[in-house]
Amino acid sequence: MNYAATLAVLAVLAFCFPLTVRIGSAVGVPEAVSVSVLGAVLTFGLATFLVRWQVNRHRVHLDRLAAARAQVAADPQNPRSYFVAGEHLGSLLLRLDRRREAAEVIDRYARLGGARESEIVALREALSSAERRQRRAQRREA
Repeated sequence: MNYAATLAVLAVLAFCFPLTVRIGSAVGVPEAVSVSVLGAVLTFGLATFLVRWQVNRHRVHLDRLAAARAQVAADPQNPRSYFVAGEHLGSLLLRLDRRREAAEVIDRYARLGGARESEIVALREALSSAERRQRRAQRREA
């Protein structure tokens, strides 16, 4: 779930819980009101935690991407400069759904002399599976 979808869920919950509290008080069941308020507070707390967690996780991915790009710019002929925290720049780009950039980086990495063949194969397989997922999603939408 992305950031916008999470905020949309929060907006829906913000309108549903007051309605639930009103219905509970109209029925005359005070437990329903207290349970609804408690549920609203817990849901908002959980949703806030999840939104912050997702944003921070995305920020970490972007920081790693920036560090990897800086390493590659500093030493483009070194195969080890394509890795940050044990993860390849191409896989970082695939995780962020930037397939075109990932394909370019993987091709550049494959042309390097010290690049491992197993890493190149794994990266190309990850790229092709991401492209297959995209094609399947486009077919489902059509």
